Amino acid sequence: MASDGGAIGRIGFAYNPTSDAAVTLRDRATAWAEAQSLDHWAAPAADREALHRELPGSDVLVVLGGDGTFLRAAHAVIEDDVPLLGINVGKVGFLSKVEASDIERVLGQLVASQYALEPRMALEGRILRDGAAYGDRLLALNDVVIARGSLARVVRLDTSIDSSHLASFIADGLVVASPTGSTGYSFSAGGPILGPTARNLVVTPIAGYLTTIRSVVVGPSAVVRCRVVDAHEALVSVDGREDIPLAVGDVVEVRAIERPVRLVEPEGSMPFWDLVRQKVELLPS
Repeated sequence: MASDGGAIGRIGFAYNPTSDAAVTLRDRATAWAEAQSLDHWAAPAADREALHRELPGSDVLVVLGGDGTFLRAAHAVIEDDVPLLGINVGKVGFLSKVEASDIERVLGQLVASQYALEPRMALEGRILRDGAAYGDRLLALNDVVIARGSLARVVRLDTSIDSSHLASFIADGLVVASPTGSTGYSFSAGGPILGPTARNLVVTPIAGYLTTIRSVVVGPSAVVRCRVVDAHEALVSVDGREDIPLAVGDVVEVRAIERPVRLVEPEGSMPFWDLVRQKVELLPS
């Protein structure tokens, strides 16, 4: 359930610097904030150092770009816990509730506290190599994907839920998605769409060979473990941002993060299922 939004005193803008439309929108947004004498800052969404420096003390982070830009910014707020609002300048913008033409109106709604906050479950993953943690923890709003590399050869993945063996998948890979990510890669691979505020993990094989298990939904306390049994080349991808090579024998663990990411819902925002139908025409009219 969404909670009421509070007063906005300091606002940040994360944008895609490679998009002319996003840069133009940044200029519009900062000019509006300047005219309102509102404390504000702007940084590229991929500049994690700048985001982590500026986010403390900020009341909201407004993302100017497509879904990829939104997911980069989400990685920062998973750690810094600042509400997030997407302004779409991409083609689909499924994660963004606001179109670029409405930015001044919506910024005015934020300042007037005419918005609510909707909690979204995020994911934490880690790689285990020879029984020990390997590399940094993996933070995702959408999904953690274990998949084959560039060669068209399947991988064999032993998958378990907590202490129970689920299946040995011979497939192109496996998606572990949050409810927010259930409309993305997981859905394309045959998984269900979950309501965005649910607290579940969706486990979906990608192009599974002779598998009778297409997709399962598990609770928020479950730990999904995926061991690479056989692969010519395998990797783990986090929200489509980074590809980390995996070795045979590596285990990828994925679990829910207790603290949610808070997404801003301006008053009058389109309901989720209407957005699904309008954006990608997944549901019948």
